[in-house]
Amino acid sequence: MGSSQFKTIEDDLVSALVQSGCIPENHGENMKKMSFQRCARTDKGVSAAGQIVSLKVRLIDDILEKINNHLPSHIRILGLKRVTGGFNSKNKCDARTYSYMLPTFTFAHKDEDVQEETYRLNKETLERVNKLLACYKGTHNFHNFTSQKGPKDPSAKRYIMEMYCGEPFVRENIEFAVIKVKGQSFMMHQIRKMIGLVIAIVKGYAAESIIERSWGEEKVDVPKAPGLGLVLERVHFEKYNRRFGNDGLHEPLEWTEEEEKIAVFKEQYIYPTIINTEREEKSMMNWLNTLSIHDFNSSAAEMQANNKNSKNSSDLEGSDGCGDDSD
Repeated sequence: MGSSQFKTIEDDLVSALVQSGCIPENHGENMKKMSFQRCARTDKGVSAAGQIVSLKVRLIDDILEKINNHLPSHIRILGLKRVTGGFNSKNKCDARTYSYMLPTFTFAHKDEDVQEETYRLNKETLERVNKLLACYKGTHNFHNFTSQKGPKDPSAKRYIMEMYCGEPFVRENIEFAVIKVKGQSFMMHQIRKMIGLVIAIVKGYAAESIIERSWGEEKVDVPKAPGLGLVLERVHFEKYNRRFGNDGLHEPLEWTEEEEKIAVFKEQYIYPTIINTEREEKSMMNWLNTLSIHDFNSSAAEMQANNKNSKNSSDLEGSDGCGDDSD
């Protein structure tokens, strides 16, 4: 299934579906025959806690147990629901929720001397972070938050339903917080750049006015936060549920029954991976050191010249982020 040289979660899933007898072996190489469609695409380094795929399967006994028996422990099928004929999980999805877990020292002012393990986020800074994140709510032109859209491209306009940072918590002696964002759809790197710009403002590198300026036609230098920490939390099917969720033939596509399993899975696999990788590779701290080379007041021409001089620093930015709509 995967087109890259690296094994993907989809490769493991298709292999498990074949081995469990849910799909014919000769269809494993061409899943279009099974109407296979993932709801949202996540790139290298991005985890998923609540993803959905749609496909035709043989309804064998103990189907979930048999599929999971052929999957590695860090990939789990949590549920199976019958949907309407011709259902396409990507096209029917009307919203996606992502989270971004980050160490709270990220928000310390650039002039502050920070010790990673002793830093604790104060109430005033958290309130300011949430005030800035709330600015993104509504429909805006996010052409500056991706590399693939021009200011006049209608598809650069995106609708954000909510965005906020939760209360901090301590893991492995380091304080972390989780930002959540729900939107209709996201472009390549959009969430990482939305978060990156707020970090730059809170740290004192950029003025608050840059958020509104970034929605205009002018090209604005928006930093891209590391990919580590980004998690696809949920995919939403609100219109589908209203129409078919209680028709007597189909169940609503909701996560209520799986909430507890998801919470356990995140604590067992996702959070430890983020925490341990951050401790070992220090991707956030390394990226924070690159913020000073950004020019948040520069023109497009000046930015092009600066980019040529700072391309070497891009290796510090971490892996790619979400790519729901990056084709």
